[in-house]
Amino acid sequence: MKEKFLKYFKGDTTIWIVVFLLSIVSILTVYSATGTLAYKKMGGNTAFYLIRHGSFLVFGIGLIWLIHRIPYRVFHRVTMGLLYLSVGLLVFTLLSGVSLNSASRWVSIFGVQFQTSDLAKVAIILYIARVLGSNQDKIEDPNAAFWPIVRWVGVICLLIFPANFSTAAMLFGICCLFMFIGRIDIKMIAKLCGCILVVLVIGFLIAYTVPPIRHIGRVETWIHRIEVHLGIAPADNSNADYNFQSDHSKMAIVNGGIIGQGPGNSTQRNFLPHPYSDFIYAIIVEETGLIGGTTVLALYLILLLRARKIVKKSLRTYPAFLCIGLSLSLVVQAFFNMGVAVNLFPVTGQTLPLVSMGGTSIVFTSISIGIILNVSRYAEGGDLYEPQMIDNPNNNS
Repeated sequence: MKEKFLKYFKGDTTIWIVVFLLSIVSILTVYSATGTLAYKKMGGNTAFYLIRHGSFLVFGIGLIWLIHRIPYRVFHRVTMGLLYLSVGLLVFTLLSGVSLNSASRWVSIFGVQFQTSDLAKVAIILYIARVLGSNQDKIEDPNAAFWPIVRWVGVICLLIFPANFSTAAMLFGICCLFMFIGRIDIKMIAKLCGCILVVLVIGFLIAYTVPPIRHIGRVETWIHRIEVHLGIAPADNSNADYNFQSDHSKMAIVNGGIIGQGPGNSTQRNFLPHPYSDFIYAIIVEETGLIGGTTVLALYLILLLRARKIVKKSLRTYPAFLCIGLSLSLVVQAFFNMGVAVNLFPVTGQTLPLVSMGGTSIVFTSISIGIILNVSRYAEGGDLYEPQMIDNPNNNS
């Protein structure tokens, strides 16, 4: 049985197991979280969203399998094209994107809504891996890696920022951590973070004290969420929605206890906004308790630890950076989602990778996992892709 599995699903077996387990958790929780919604909106067809979500998961696993069979040097070649495409799509999204909750985050292609920031996150990680892998011999020179990375990270984050502050902030943090792992001088990273923090604090204070600025774009939404999280919200109804979300998420966590209410027995799914995406972890804990919530957390930690093991086995820097960068991106996003559910962070709207319902989220999570498995397949010697000197920036391989 194991031999048959390894014949078709190459790379790190543990990561494949994590993928299948998270998919099972996703199927069960999405079905529970969307049953009432589907009954009301789809004429009693409670399985409507389950079938659609299941189709995306099957497509995602197929995408993982396909990408893990492609030589990793292909990603090196397409990196800049993906980066330019991401910038173009982000600009288009800001100007003509589909607006939801006063934020333009999607573009519609042939009737299918597509969240452009998901592509941008993968593209910038590929770019940083490429630059770090190509410049390890001169990493101390700021012009070799630090400034080229900062310029592109700045462009991507600034284009994401107006519609999705949390994604821009999270991506910036991941990129800084990635640069630190890539041996870029921590003093330069600290100075960059310090400057960004000062700008954000000053901007927040100005917006907080100058009422007209609060009504520009999503500034008021960001201020409200921070106020609610810090417990300094004004005594009016402007923050009712955000209190509602965090309160019912905490209720779900408390209801779960140690062993949970049982699959399909959540009560807060009928009150929480987006219990199938932003707050899906709260539903997981309510139905499976502390045991289930800890298990899901452990699965993401296992993914990160396996990525670390793959990195140690990698023969070249570029695939090693690909693996650690993409795994960091997935795990940090998962921690943000879970942190929001347990009220550690303000409401951010981040999905739980491979678990939350959502088409583009699953697609780009699958692409990331596929690349990680691709690197592990090479690192473990399952397939030697005629290794090229792709760590050399003067080589086009």
